[in-house]
Formats: sequence, structure tokens, C-alpha cells
Amino acid sequence: MNTLAARFNAIFGADMAGPLAALAAVLIVFGVASPHFLTGATFGSVAFQLPELGILTLAMLMPILTGGLNLAITFTANTAGLTLAWTLQANGGIDAGPSAFLLGSALALAVGAASGLVMGLVIAFTRAHPILVSLSMMIFLRGLGEFLTRGGDISGFPTFIAPIGHGSILGMPVPLLILIACVIASHILLSRSKLGFSTYMIGSNIESARYSGINTRKVLVLVYMLSGVMAAVAGIIMLARFNSVRVGHGESYLLITVLACFLGGINPFGGFGRVLPVFVALVVLQLLSSGLNLLGANQHLTTAVWGILLIVVMVLRWFSAKFIRIVK
Repeated sequence: MNTLAARFNAIFGADMAGPLAALAAVLIVFGVASPHFLTGATFGSVAFQLPELGILTLAMLMPILTGGLNLAITFTANTAGLTLAWTLQANGGIDAGPSAFLLGSALALAVGAASGLVMGLVIAFTRAHPILVSLSMMIFLRGLGEFLTRGGDISGFPTFIAPIGHGSILGMPVPLLILIACVIASHILLSRSKLGFSTYMIGSNIESARYSGINTRKVLVLVYMLSGVMAAVAGIIMLARFNSVRVGHGESYLLITVLACFLGGINPFGGFGRVLPVFVALVVLQLLSSGLNLLGANQHLTTAVWGILLIVVMVLRWFSAKFIRIVK
């Protein structure tokens, strides 16, 4: 048994055991409970619904690895989407051309980066707690967005944008391909770059990282800027998928991004975790949501289940750590 576990850890990593076990449990339970679960329709639905949630989770991941948090990701995404929408509206609305879309997308990414830049500067230079800083940014973006839109939606975009949210290439949904590209980029950044190494060092012990020569302020600013840019990418996909933008889109995603990170083995205090287990955890959560929908569960019940699952994950991780200490 020890040899088998060691071989599994060598191939997949120890942090993949939990997400893969959860994936197997969801497939078995809902496969037995509903004859329509293990079908192409279910997995196709998951493939189209997963991307914006997945990219928002990647936006949450890096701040958590530093021991922080970014509570403003959904409103950063919506503000970026509003920026793109206003640019398109100013250049003809449904008659806007590709150049207007490219300009709007660049401005949307800049808005996301600016949001992260402000948070990163405040956290790095004042040492204010990331929860308070990102909560303040969330409130600011929400209030600003509701003031500028009067609480309404913005819709009416060019038809060539729709494939970004609904199109397919060789049978693969375009938004899923974008998510996979973001997952690969995040994996390479965290595992192969100096910034990734510095991110883990800061999450493990920021004072030790500072004494070892790492410019912790610079790293924190870059981490939160990248988080904002990733949230902006999600905002662009949400605009294309819903064909409209409003401030409150995706508010429930915030809980799920944190849950996906913890289910994927990310240390809530920072310093440990990988992208790939988090991606598997995202698939598990989306399959769980689809399975509950097939069984006729109310969406509010699904949200409640996610909350209970977050508590269960924390308890199981505590028991696991205690068991490991006893064995040693």
C-alpha cells in the first residue's frame, strides 16, 4: 500500500489524491442517482459553464498563495466587462468592428490590472490585511458600477463576439480552450518562474523572504495585478456568454473560487499548492452543481451544499494533518 501511494505521489503529487477521490465520488453517486448524468449533454454543459468560474479561481489562487485574498475578483471582472461594453457602445454598439473589440479588451485588461495595482500597493506598503483591502476595493467597484449603470444592464454587442462565449473549435468550446490556456500559463508561471518561486516564499514566511533578498513589495504588487488581469479575462468571457453586462453578474462565484482552492489542496495561509489539483477541484464542483440540477435541486440548495462542503473540507484537512502527525 505504501509503495502504491508513493508511486501515485510521484506521478500526480500528494495533493491530487483529494480532488481525484472527490471526482470519483461525484461521478459514482450522481451516475447512480440519475441516468442522465453520465451523458455528453452533462459534460458539454460543464465545459461551457466552467471557464469563467475557472478563470476567476485562478485570479483568486495567486493572492491565496501569498497568504492573502482577493475578494474583489467578481466586481473586477464586471467592471472590466463594463469597460469593454462601453467601448463597443461608443463605437457603434452591435455595428462595432473588431478594432473596437480589441481596444475595449485592452482597456478591460488595463482596468483589471489597475484594480490589482491599487490593492497590491496598499497591501505591500501599508501592510494592511488583504481581506480588508480587497473588501474595500470590492465595495468601491460595486458602488462605482451601480452609479455609472444606474443598476441596469448593458447589452447589444456585435455578433462576432458570441463565439468567444458559445463557439467551438474542433468540438472544443472556445471558452474552455481559453481556460486551459490560462491554466497552463498559471502552472508555468508558478512552477517555472522567479515570480512563482517568490510567491511561494512570501506565503511561507514573508519576513524570511525579505531577508533572503526577495523584493516582497514588488512581488505582492505583481501578484495582485496578475489577479486583476485574470479577473478581467473572465469578465470578457462573461460578456460574450451572457451578451450583457451588469455589476452583479457572478456574485456567487466568490465562494466557489475559495472552495475550489481549498478543495484543490491550497494552504489557506499561503506557501503551498498547485494549479492542476485546483483545476480538478473546479471540475468536481461544476459536476456537483450539474448533478444537483438534474435531481431537481434548487440553485439556493446548491449554494448551501457548497458552503457545507467548504466546512467539511477544512475539517477533513485538519483530521488528515493530525493523523499524519500521529503516524510520524
